[in-house]
Amino acid sequence: MNKGLFWLTAFFLHLISLLPFWLLYLFSDLLFFFLYYVIRYRRKVVQTNLANSFPEKTLKERCGIEKLFYSYLADIISESVKSLSIRPSELRERFRFENINELKRHLDAGRSVIAVTGHYGNWEWGPLAIGLELKEKVLVVYKPLSDKRFDHLINSMRSRFGAVMVPMKQTLRKMAEYKVQPHTLVLVGDQTPIREESQYFTNFLNQATAVFLGVEKIAVKYNDPVIYFNIKRIKRGYYVCNIKTLVEQPKESSAYEITEAHTLELENTIRLKPEYWLWSHNRWKFKP
Repeated sequence: MNKGLFWLTAFFLHLISLLPFWLLYLFSDLLFFFLYYVIRYRRKVVQTNLANSFPEKTLKERCGIEKLFYSYLADIISESVKSLSIRPSELRERFRFENINELKRHLDAGRSVIAVTGHYGNWEWGPLAIGLELKEKVLVVYKPLSDKRFDHLINSMRSRFGAVMVPMKQTLRKMAEYKVQPHTLVLVGDQTPIREESQYFTNFLNQATAVFLGVEKIAVKYNDPVIYFNIKRIKRGYYVCNIKTLVEQPKESSAYEITEAHTLELENTIRLKPEYWLWSHNRWKFKP
């Protein structure tokens, strides 16, 4: 994207972010219509993923989930844009942590924490909101975008309330930098590894699924406790995050125990309310 078009797009996104929520969701309703009915964004991918994940459901049931998902996708896009200007008080009201003390007890004991979540609920507001609750640093691992300008814009948005954005390939280097300071490292655990890194497959939503082993490797290396951020949508624009410790002493865990634990947590959450997961992602590119 050329420089002029980028700044025009960035200006337009900032204007949208200034809309009051009631008007923002009118925009979201229009976006849903465009994604679902007009351009039919990744409809075949979504339908295939749902059919393979829920063979026990009828076609009508899966179509219902599909439509709800696209409505939710439009909301996530709109809410992510709102992150450009959302006030701390608004974010605290709309995204709250049910038991933040479960995280703080590890930090208060002088231990850093590995926090895992998935592309479920509003995963964009989670790292943004946690920065308002902790005095310790929050490191958020991300996959850089190919467009450097948009990459900078997105990272500026995500780090507004103190989070430190860490490119995936620089994770260990950044952890070494913060080694003497208790901190929280946030990773999204349901991304698809590249073929060369697809070393481990687990059964996830009825399918053999390649899983990143990075969470487990880092946790065992530093013996940092692993917690799970279970983000639930309460109603439109409101979320609650339940924090659960999965493994207290990673060095004492067996091989793949940590990987299986956070994958199972996500699957259980998806099965309860499947419409709030990112079904448009081509999650099953590779087979063992």
